[in-house]
Amino acid sequence: MLDHLVKGATVVDGTGAPGYVADVGIRDGRIAVVGTVTEEARTSEDARGLVLAPGFVDPHTHYDAQLFWDPYATPSLRHGVTTVVGGNCGFTLAPLHPDRPEDADYTRRMMAKVEGMSLVALEEGAPWSWHSFGEYLDALEGRIAVNAGFMVGHCALRRYVMGPDAVGGQPGDEQLAAMLRLLHEAMDAGAWGLSTTQSGTHSDGDGRPVASRYARPEELLALSRAVGEHEGTQIEAIVAGCLDQFGDDEIELLVEMSAAAGRPLNWNVLTIDAAVPERVPRQLSASERARKAGGRVVALTMPILTPMNMSLGTFCALNLIPGWGPVLGLPVPERIARLRDPGVREELLRRARAKEAGVFRRLTDFGRYVIGDTYSAANRGLTGRVVRDIAAERGQDPFACLVEICAQDELRTVLWPMPSDNDPASWALRAETWQHEDVLLGGSDAGAHLDRMCGAPYTTRFLGDCLRGRRLVGLEQAVKMLTDDPARLFGLRERGRVAEGWHADLVLFDPERIDAGRARLVHDLPGDSPRLDSRATGVRAVWVNGVETVRDDVVSGAVPGRVLRSGRDTRTVSTR
Repeated sequence: MLDHLVKGATVVDGTGAPGYVADVGIRDGRIAVVGTVTEEARTSEDARGLVLAPGFVDPHTHYDAQLFWDPYATPSLRHGVTTVVGGNCGFTLAPLHPDRPEDADYTRRMMAKVEGMSLVALEEGAPWSWHSFGEYLDALEGRIAVNAGFMVGHCALRRYVMGPDAVGGQPGDEQLAAMLRLLHEAMDAGAWGLSTTQSGTHSDGDGRPVASRYARPEELLALSRAVGEHEGTQIEAIVAGCLDQFGDDEIELLVEMSAAAGRPLNWNVLTIDAAVPERVPRQLSASERARKAGGRVVALTMPILTPMNMSLGTFCALNLIPGWGPVLGLPVPERIARLRDPGVREELLRRARAKEAGVFRRLTDFGRYVIGDTYSAANRGLTGRVVRDIAAERGQDPFACLVEICAQDELRTVLWPMPSDNDPASWALRAETWQHEDVLLGGSDAGAHLDRMCGAPYTTRFLGDCLRGRRLVGLEQAVKMLTDDPARLFGLRERGRVAEGWHADLVLFDPERIDAGRARLVHDLPGDSPRLDSRATGVRAVWVNGVETVRDDVVSGAVPGRVLRSGRDTRTVSTR
């Protein structure tokens, strides 16, 4: 007898093949039969007019902590994501040195700063009961609703071995050997490989560059070679040029790391803007050089635009513009006074529009900003309005207008910068870039920057756009991009397709309605901390390992997810 039968669905199986109408039976966590089913089932449902697809795989998340207080990985699970990849960007919660309890506090403060997580939620929501990476994985086993695999973060390896000297120091021979042993132990326990960062935007809770930014190429290559000694492993790496354009040395480093490991290396995130036509060829040149060297470098890119809100009152991307940090780091009264000074604003704009600002230059068109939440009577009625229009009414420069609005709220005003790459040419370039063999859809950062952005719903929003919006790719190809493509990159065993005998990770949705709601601020984290959430539209049901986890955007309470461990649940992916 089947556990559940989905009858008459249009099956889009993840391979890119045309959809077809069939029944799909689930038994013991697997897809037991696909076709015309006459076998009895304990439960069944009529799915005529609905699409049944494999569960979506999100290749870049930071759910490492959130899964302890939110085993459903919301909102991702509600948007059809059944497998998440964590431990990215060089940051993990393990290993932690057993003789240095202060390392846990350092890690929490680092994650709060660099990934925008709530410090209170980190302190109150996770048990922090582990030391080894394997113990961390064990702490999640049996209590999550999604499947989850994790890279081991370079910063944690360095901190464990070098202590506070990990920031600013270089390992001696014995320390590097200890770091390698620790990495091997983590992969023996199921870590998917190594993640690391050398991005200039990544700083710890003390405002200093995170530990892995001090690693020299020889350290990175030694760690990469260790990754290659384990089955089903990968590398994820971030360098400064990921945000804009790679330097020659960065391309060489990514190529050498992948080739040394004999494993794919993915990086996040490829931004596509027709106004900067040279960026995509430059970024993808790393992939071309890697293939010639026996490696593989894969770029993650988002198929939707995910706006990130900002504020002059809290740390955000504006702080990363050269010359802006010292002003935006002042106490609020002093900050307001400085921002109201025309000479200061002029200098800030000059610095922001200089070549050194790189990708952050796109943040300086303040007339395009939309006002979000406001908090003073003086700003009543401005929510949802464009700064350019308000400035024209007041006879002000847009930047001066924005500063005055924020000053009235004591800098608490929520600001939404509108993307400059939402033009037909940029969308055409995206559609073209998506076809590249070393480009993968993803990069949601789900679980991070919780009150700033909400990238988790990219799956449903992309499908809605493909079915009823720009229609840049067909449904079957869109599903493949969200399922089989990431599953194959990570070597997931028997996941990513609707096929007999494969794990029953499935999403059933209405093609006429599938979409994502607008991001809204909710206070449901430990300590009543805020985050942005988005409801799913048109997702009828989600199954993880054959168990229903979502029905009509409501989680069921079941926790059938598995911690996916390298080797056991992943196979080695060739770089050839």
